[in-house]
Amino acid sequence: MRFSSLFATLAMVALPAFAEDAAPAVISVTGEGRVEAPPDMATVSLGVQTDADTAAGAMAENSARLAAVIERLKAAGIEPRDIQTSGLSLGPRYDYGRSDGAPPTVVGYTAANMVTVRVRVLDSVGGVLDAVVADGANTLNGLGFGLADDSAPKDEARRRAVADAAAKAALYAEAAGVKLGRVHAITEAGGYMPPMPMAMEAAGYAKSAAVPVAPGELAITASVGMVYEIAE
Repeated sequence: MRFSSLFATLAMVALPAFAEDAAPAVISVTGEGRVEAPPDMATVSLGVQTDADTAAGAMAENSARLAAVIERLKAAGIEPRDIQTSGLSLGPRYDYGRSDGAPPTVVGYTAANMVTVRVRVLDSVGGVLDAVVADGANTLNGLGFGLADDSAPKDEARRRAVADAAAKAALYAEAAGVKLGRVHAITEAGGYMPPMPMAMEAAGYAKSAAVPVAPGELAITASVGMVYEIAE
């Protein structure tokens, strides 16, 4: 009998604890923030591709022409830290046009060397492209714009995302006839996405004495998930 009474007493003490641990009713929302900012730097992917009868010849010619391109970049004010090799290849070229069923034959070799260049003065991008094409660059894979330091616009985009989430939560609470409680959780769900690089043709730039470059604006975005408790 004493054991039954003790069990009942312990159960009555434990019930409030279980009630307090019950998950609160919540409202979950996602907020978006966006900031437009002009870029202050450009990234260009360019290089040299050469053909020759031998592998050594293709690589030697390629190296000489790329060296001239790099020297031109330095003369245009590009610092060595902003020039980085991003691709190097050497391979045979085959003749597949034989109609007698014979296997393809090697007719020469192709060497390619690509560098990624950061241009920190946007007004000079067009001139830099003109110069390197004139000095032997015959491959331009893309041009993209960015920010050297995007921390300030990123933070502003986050603030706007939180404000957007708070406004949505308030609207939903009003529509549902409830009151918002404290913030239960905040989760960052997105961030700054740079624009896709624009493909370019080297031949087209070689025809013009002034390459037009329009940097436009960058969109810095942030996305945040917020969970509010519903007040009693």
